[in-house]
Order: sequence, then C-alpha cells, then structure tokens
Amino acid sequence: MQNNSKISILGDGGWGTTLSLLLAKKGFQITLWSAFADYAEQIKKDRENKKFLPGVSIPSEVTITSDLKEAVEGAEVLVIAIPSQFLRDTIKGLKGLSLDEKIVVSVVKGIEHTALKRPSEVIREELGELKLAVLSGPTIAKEIAGGLPASCVVASDDEPVAKSVQEIFMSERFRVYTSADVAGVELGGALKNIIAIAAGISDGLNLGTNAKAGLFTRGLVEIKKLGIALGADAETFNGLSGIGDLVTTCISPLSRNRRVGEEIAKGKTLDEIIGSTDMIAEGVETARSVHQIAGQMHVDMPITEQVYKVLFENKNAHTAVGDLMARSKKSE
Repeated sequence: MQNNSKISILGDGGWGTTLSLLLAKKGFQITLWSAFADYAEQIKKDRENKKFLPGVSIPSEVTITSDLKEAVEGAEVLVIAIPSQFLRDTIKGLKGLSLDEKIVVSVVKGIEHTALKRPSEVIREELGELKLAVLSGPTIAKEIAGGLPASCVVASDDEPVAKSVQEIFMSERFRVYTSADVAGVELGGALKNIIAIAAGISDGLNLGTNAKAGLFTRGLVEIKKLGIALGADAETFNGLSGIGDLVTTCISPLSRNRRVGEEIAKGKTLDEIIGSTDMIAEGVETARSVHQIAGQMHVDMPITEQVYKVLFENKNAHTAVGDLMARSKKSE
C-alpha cells in the first residue's frame, strides 16, 4: 500500500484522532469523520479536538468531515473508532456505499449491550464479509499523540490482512504485532475496562498496592475464564491485548475507566460521573453486558459481579470489597 493512499477514520474521539495523527505522519491521506457536523466544523477551525484530545494540534493534511460518503469514497482502509454502543447504528450508514476491496480495521473496545456482540461481529452482521481486522493493546491516546512509544496487536482470521494492517500502522514509535485470535484480542480490550473500574475504586478507597496486585491477578483470571468460554485462545490474554492493556488501563491517571472507579469511591453516582464528561468509559456498559453473558454461560466472575452491583444496583463500594474478601476458600 502506497504512503499517499487514503485512509479514513470513522470516529473523532481521542483514539480516532490520535490514529489520524499517527497515520498522517507516515504520509497517508487521512480523513477524520465526525458524527456531528457542528463539531466537525469546530475541529476544522481550531485544528484541535478540544473535547477529546485537547492541547494536540491536528495538521492541515488531515481532512475533517461529517459526510460519511465523502469519508468512505476513495479510501483503501476504513478505521472504525466508534464507541461500542453507537457502533451498529453508525455502520448501518455504510450500507449502499462501495466497500469492495477495502480493509476495515476496528479499534473499538467494548461489547454491544443489546445483542452481546463483539465489535467485529456487529460489523460483519451489518456489512457482510469484509477484509476485517481488529487492533488493540495498551494504547493511551494522549501518550501516543505526544510521541511516546507504544505497542499493540492486530488480529485477523485472514493473515495477509493482518500483515497489511501491521505494515500500515507500524512506525518507529508504534510497534505492531500480529495475531490470528480475533475473539481474544477483542475480549481482552473490552474486559480489562471492567477491572480498571475496580482498580479505580481500590485507589479511591486507598486500599494499597497489595490489594491492587491481587485485583490485577484475579481480574486476569476472570478475563481468561470468560475468554476461553467464548472461544478465545488463553495465551492471547498473556499478551499486549490482555495483561498489557489491563495494566495500562488500571494504573494510568489518563484512564477513563479507572477514573470512573475513583469517582464512585468518592461517593458520586454513576449518572453524576457520566454527566460530567464528554468522554465515554466503555467499561460501564461492558460491565452490564459481561454480567449478563457470564450468567448465561455460568462463568464465575466475582470482581465483575461486584463492579456491576456497584454501578447498577447502588451497592456500597466498601461492602463490595468486603464481600470479595469474604468469599469461600479456594485453591489458586
């Protein structure tokens, strides 16, 4: 793929905007699509995404549009960076547009609540067979936009597609590995957000590093158990999209999901937290989805269960911690 080829990024959040910067720096023709015409015009005017990536300049080489047809036409690669709860409705707008031979890359980290589907499953249900890949890993947007080094993994059941995406995204400050485990890579990126909310609660309650280390470890066990039940390779969760993303999201002060947990620990309600920011913490809706999936599949996920009860049943965070610690004795 030539460096002057057109790549369109659907979604003007912090991660979508960061990827537009990364790929524009490599010489690709980048179009960044926003769902909101007024905000697209604001980004054009300011050359800055003040809501989702403040303080970072967007070069003039990045085209900003709210016209989906304009974004899609002529693009060789479509990067889907839409929050999971809006994904299905957004990509329905792609029906009728020519997607022949385009590579579609999902960077969505979540699980659809209504149908309990992974992002790639939603995309395929709506658009049929595609050259589809998913990209995930420990990728805090502001760090990457600032030029700090990071690594991620791209997965596809079509090896040439995975390798093509690897080549497109790889740079001297952004290392990309390949995988064939689409389910594992997507589930790692989604499930870690639930544990990150728990980590924020732990930090907000000043429970210390021993508690947080236990949370990481047992959280990873939960991720693996559900992942295996859903057909993923257990080894994937030992990699960048599993433990790598888990650690980053649980410790970074820039993590939206961790911040939700911290605010819960301070006594704020979920509605208050969500209403105070334009940012979307995917772990909130993912906790709802995964609680339902785990129940249906009879997978024991005690941390996820307590996060769900704190978020949606107004359970006291201190009580949730006590209930986790008081569970019956088990072998590791």
